[in-house]
Amino acid sequence: MHHIIVRGIERRKIFRSDVDRRGFIDRLATLITETGTQCLAWALIPNHVHLLLRSSEVPIASVMQRLLTGYAVSFNRNYRRHGPLFQNRYKSILCQEDKYLKELVRYIHLNPLRARLVEGGLIRSVGGWDTVKKLRKAGVRLKGDERVLGDSDFVEAMLAGANEQLARHTRLRSLGLDFEKVVSRVAELLNVVESTVLTRDKTPKSVLARRLICHFAHNDLGLTTIDIARRLGLNQSVVSRAARLGRVIANEEGYTLQGEAKNGHRI
Repeated sequence: MHHIIVRGIERRKIFRSDVDRRGFIDRLATLITETGTQCLAWALIPNHVHLLLRSSEVPIASVMQRLLTGYAVSFNRNYRRHGPLFQNRYKSILCQEDKYLKELVRYIHLNPLRARLVEGGLIRSVGGWDTVKKLRKAGVRLKGDERVLGDSDFVEAMLAGANEQLARHTRLRSLGLDFEKVVSRVAELLNVVESTVLTRDKTPKSVLARRLICHFAHNDLGLTTIDIARRLGLNQSVVSRAARLGRVIANEEGYTLQGEAKNGHRI
């Protein structure tokens, strides 16, 4: 579960009218339907957004990239403006669901009230990080990280998984594996020449090659989908989807960056 916070550049408004707000929500509704992502709470403030999302097989980063890019293009076109709309990258806090779901929903839904955008009888909500403070006062020690909201076991598990993945990326790169080696490995696995691997046609073998390249480059080496898209001449969203499909294929066929495939190649 991810608490997403998106802010306008230089604290400027990212919603100027109800038309803007409806446009943003329509885009969000389309994306969560297409990707299987769940939106548990949301609040649109003139210069920032709060979203509480439960991730699916599609990474939250891919969902947010499509949402924010599409909205920014539409906003700029409607208001005849140029340049970035949002302040840097959005902030994402990974949250432990069973402990903090209700508190986060309260926090997000009361955000317009705290910003004095709507009238109400409550001055502030009690939840989110206030809950963490209360637990500390009660003697419950929490391992902290600003990217994760949860108890010690949850935080440690999330950080351990991230560190393990980072260690794998570092180890493979230290062995001299890079994008060019990925291309060579995929050509070897599929028993084709490298030029075929990089061909952008839609033949089954070329599509399979691109998916494996995206998987190995992104999931094993840790290259960004943007960097891979630039190298392959593809759209970033296409690379994200290809990496997901490539992971499934590699697992099914036993394809790895090192060693031999367990089965014959799949076309």
